[in-house]
Amino acid sequence: MGALAAPWYKSSQPSPRAAVAAVFRHGQAGTEALFIERATKRGDPWSGQMALPGGRAEPEDLTLEATARRETVEEVGLDLTAAEHLGRLDDLDSGRRPIIVTTHAYWLDGDRPLLTPNYEVADVVWVGMDHIADPTNAIDYRYPGLGDTVFPGIAIDGGRVIWGLTLRLLHNLHNRIGAPLPDQLH
Repeated sequence: MGALAAPWYKSSQPSPRAAVAAVFRHGQAGTEALFIERATKRGDPWSGQMALPGGRAEPEDLTLEATARRETVEEVGLDLTAAEHLGRLDDLDSGRRPIIVTTHAYWLDGDRPLLTPNYEVADVVWVGMDHIADPTNAIDYRYPGLGDTVFPGIAIDGGRVIWGLTLRLLHNLHNRIGAPLPDQLH
């Protein structure tokens, strides 16, 4: 780590840090959120999964919010400079690898932005928050490679499923705004 490393970025951290951006806007059916479908990549524990744009912190990121912003530009070409920063959610342990993930929430005004996914992103999807909170979209999900273990999930467009860490981040958000997700998603 160089002399320009942010003070929070220390090698003595028990776990690496990452940050993601929860990006919201007003769509035709109400508030919608931006999700990415991660590209399929050998060795990536989150390969092919639905996620929020983001990634690992780098020493040059002055804050974890800077990480979320940088990663969002890199992954989907969305500059959040003009977006309203709504705040930070709780830090969560990723569960599969020792990474602590911080979520920063943003509000975008105007039309849907044109997004350009990079090699890490297979697709970009806007999902209505009403869809996420609708208990009829709750499913039991078996992630390939994890045997018969069943996880709660949310079915979305194209046979995709929001589950795992991304679902935990959504629980955190919904609890913070006083509108917990349905019991079927626990």
